[in-house]
Amino acid sequence: MWKNVVNYIGCDAEYEEAEVVLFGAPFDSTTSFRPGTRFAGQSIRNDSCGLEIYSPYQNLELTEGIVYDCGDLDLAIGDSGKVLDQIKETAEQIFRDGKMPFMIGGEHLVTLGAVRAASEKYPNLHIIHFDAHTDLRTDYLGVELSHACVIRRCWELLGDGRIHQLGIRSGERYEFEWAKSGHTDFHPFALDDLDAVLESVGDAPVYFTVDLDVMDPSVFPGTGTPEPGGVDFLTLMQAVTKVCGRANLAGCDVNELCPPCDPTGASTAAACKIIREMLIAIVNRQDRKTG
Repeated sequence: MWKNVVNYIGCDAEYEEAEVVLFGAPFDSTTSFRPGTRFAGQSIRNDSCGLEIYSPYQNLELTEGIVYDCGDLDLAIGDSGKVLDQIKETAEQIFRDGKMPFMIGGEHLVTLGAVRAASEKYPNLHIIHFDAHTDLRTDYLGVELSHACVIRRCWELLGDGRIHQLGIRSGERYEFEWAKSGHTDFHPFALDDLDAVLESVGDAPVYFTVDLDVMDPSVFPGTGTPEPGGVDFLTLMQAVTKVCGRANLAGCDVNELCPPCDPTGASTAAACKIIREMLIAIVNRQDRKTG
């Protein structure tokens, strides 16, 4: 398996013993506004050394779990289709080895590769999606493999009622109308309906995708498409911990950190901490299972 030199803090288990495999997908070729998300994985690993492995929010340590960090994939940056195939193949290998994939984007399109693998392994898969944007366009400027279309492509795999969208506050009119017509389980503007979503999903396998621009740009400016009106950091942290601690996770990702857009490093620090809380919740859930 892969070896990595610089690990996310606390994620230095050997692959064979790992329950969760962390990997980066440094891809941003379809970014529609400010590029740079391909640098997220590297920045997150480097800055994670500023974190403690202990979470006072959960009273747990990351090293109490078993996480292997294989580093960033070597992706064919100029070819979106090939990149998605590479991500799918990586997730498939992780699934075959009985482990959970945890991907760091990259732009949001990378989610499609992992979801393709997860939906083949778990035919009853659901997606929980935190984002500022609908990502439900049929195409973006004629391109179907775009970060603006990623959830629409996922819907084509899963169908109606199995994608649960929260925090959405931007998109074209037809995207909102299409979602509200029953194609997705649509909860715009906030994360307040999360408990009801988790109850409705029950024990079904879940792929959890977190676009960090769900946070307000006043607290998270380092993203390619900032959208005012988002949640604050603590709200997001509590929500992702709840999903990772309660849902029957098949896999997950965190995406759309753009380090060059925030030279202060504050956004990278926020991303690091969100990932820490997610990992701690995942590896310490005693009844974690998929099927």
